[in-house]
Amino acid sequence: MKCPYCGSLEEKVVDSREGKDGAVVRRRRQCQQCLKRFTTYERIEEIHFMVIKTDGRREPFDRHKILAGLLKATQKRPVSVVQLEKIVDEIEGRLAEKAEREMPSTEIGELIMERLHEIDEVAYVRFASVYRQFKDVRQFVEEVKGLREGERHRRAP
Repeated sequence: MKCPYCGSLEEKVVDSREGKDGAVVRRRRQCQQCLKRFTTYERIEEIHFMVIKTDGRREPFDRHKILAGLLKATQKRPVSVVQLEKIVDEIEGRLAEKAEREMPSTEIGELIMERLHEIDEVAYVRFASVYRQFKDVRQFVEEVKGLREGERHRRAP
């Protein structure tokens, strides 16, 4: 660490303390050349994930935005917040695995729909109607028919 007073690179840590939230470490350092003390702060560098929107724009990944959409889709349904947070955690996990730290919004939407389909079909249809931007009742009915046909295939021996 370069001394802010004399520019020397020789210093030693005199004291270290963790910040209130545990995300920052405060260090008191002393320059070995001019003997003056100074304070530095260390924090983990957060990796910011980006979402590639359908129009090509990129925006920061926002877990709260996804959770809000899931909460709307599951409103008055027997789905716990813990289940919804697991979905968001899974999406964040997929982002963390990618080297480029970007994910198309379409991929995120499909992951959400896949997980909602497993948890609650009504919430799935609600989410799909917004995500796929159904223009009329016919599209809505087609989605429900697809669910029913998938259900028949699962029950068939």
